[in-house]
Order: sequence, then C-alpha cells, then structure tokens
Amino acid sequence: MTELWEVLRDAFPELASGFWVTVRLVAVSFVIALAAGTLVAGLRLAPLRLLRVIGATYVEVFRNLPLLVLLFISFAGLRRAGLPVSAWVAGTGSLGLYTGAYVAEALRSGVFAVGKGQVEAALSLGLDYRQALRRIVMPQAFRTVIPPLANLTIAMIKNSAIIGVSLLALPDLLKEARIYQSQTFQTDATFFWAAVGYLILTVSATIVARRLETRYAIRR
Repeated sequence: MTELWEVLRDAFPELASGFWVTVRLVAVSFVIALAAGTLVAGLRLAPLRLLRVIGATYVEVFRNLPLLVLLFISFAGLRRAGLPVSAWVAGTGSLGLYTGAYVAEALRSGVFAVGKGQVEAALSLGLDYRQALRRIVMPQAFRTVIPPLANLTIAMIKNSAIIGVSLLALPDLLKEARIYQSQTFQTDATFFWAAVGYLILTVSATIVARRLETRYAIRR
C-alpha cells in the first residue's frame, strides 16, 4: 500500500498530463464520430440507392478494419504519400471515423424506432424527406440511442489507449505510465494508477449518460 502512494506522489505530474491528453483525445474523437455517424446514418436512410451504398460502404470498411491498421494507414501511409499528417490529427481522425461507423448503425436503429407515421405526417405537411429527417426523426432517434452512444463512448475511451502505444506515440495516460514504469520498474503500482485514470473516465461517462437518459427519455 505504501508503494502505491509513493508512486502516485512521484508520478502524479506525468499521469495527470497523460490523463488530460486522453480527455482531449476522446473529446475531439467523439465530436468527429458523432458528426460522421450522423451523416452516414442519413446516407443509409436516403431514398437514393447510390447514397445508401456509399453509407453502407463506409460502415463496412471502418467497422471491419482494426483500429491499429487505420492508425498505420492514416499516419505512416498518408505521410509516405506526401501528406504531412500530424500524429494528433491521425489519432483523433482514425478513432473518430472508426467509432463513427458504430454511431451510424446505432442512429439507424434509433430511426427505425421512430414511428413511420411521423415521417408520413411530416411529408404530408409539406416537408421534404431531408427536413423530416432533420427536424422530426433524428431528434427522437438521438434520445432513443443514448445508452448505445454511452457504450460507444466507453469503448472509445478504452480504444484510445491503442493510440498511445502505436507508432503515433501520443503522450496519453497509458504512454506516460509506460514511460514512468520503464524508468522506475514500479510496474504494478504504475499501471494500477493508470487503470484508475481510465476508470474515472469510463465511470464519469456512464454517470453523464444515465442522467441524459433520465432527462431525455421518450415516454411511450
């Protein structure tokens, strides 16, 4: 027990810095995932077959490629092709687009939970399909899929650890813990506090999601 507190005292600046990097990494990636997922969900529900094919292709590609492979492609691959992509852009972009495929499927299931009669009523009132989707369907779909989105956020927090140990080597929580462990050989205590950091993030995401679900739950 004494060793744990000593490691926390000595490694706190590094772990706190890595924790903050992980928070920013997940926050930016979540915004990208939400934007990409919403757009792709709209494509998958579009009346034009070409748009549905584009949306389905995105989902199948990003959902079936390992995140680590996407990181190699977005960083090493693009840089070799002549595009000066930074490690931060590659990390947040890869994690966001990867999670965006799952967000799109969650939103699509939420759209199916909305009564078809509401769409027909909106169209009969003079709204086109895009307006009905944006004003009537999507707001209800988001409220329906708060629990799945919370699960995806938790998965994103855990997947962010891959970025720190990949070729990008962003100084996130796990990366800083590995550096400190390699210098002091305090393996158990160091990774214990790294695990506590990730638990703080995932539990916080769970609490926020439950409050949002309680507040915005659709009463049927």
